[in-house]
Amino acid sequence: MTDAGELTREVIRAFATEAAARQVTLKIETAAGLPLVMMDGVRIRQVLNNLLSNALRHTPPGGSIETSVVTKDQTVIFVQVHDTGSGMTQDEVERAFDRFQKGRTPMGSGLGLTIARNLVLAHGGEICAVRNPGSGTTISFTLPAVEY
Repeated sequence: MTDAGELTREVIRAFATEAAARQVTLKIETAAGLPLVMMDGVRIRQVLNNLLSNALRHTPPGGSIETSVVTKDQTVIFVQVHDTGSGMTQDEVERAFDRFQKGRTPMGSGLGLTIARNLVLAHGGEICAVRNPGSGTTISFTLPAVEY
């Protein structure tokens, strides 16, 4: 049983130094009273690390990365990472979770989002990418909350 909001705050704190060095602002919003999630914290931390690492790589100095953790009806946790980078093309969004798919930069193995998708699916959640032309990319995923 894990507090997804606290786990996300821990991951954000781990990226604070790198973000400051790149002159990128990190913001986080976590709703009060989030339900707990039955999860492998190490694996969901890996998902968040991947999403934040990608967002930092594609966000220029002066940009920001906003992460939110909310719930609508206490049965599902929604985690969203939005960056103000260059954004993905529609083709990149459609293939974002394919193995060996890389963005426009040659960095990385092209496996990070595939691994993230598989980990989220293994937890009973879903993950998706949304392009925001001219204003970055948003990757969001869900995790089922524990019912009391």
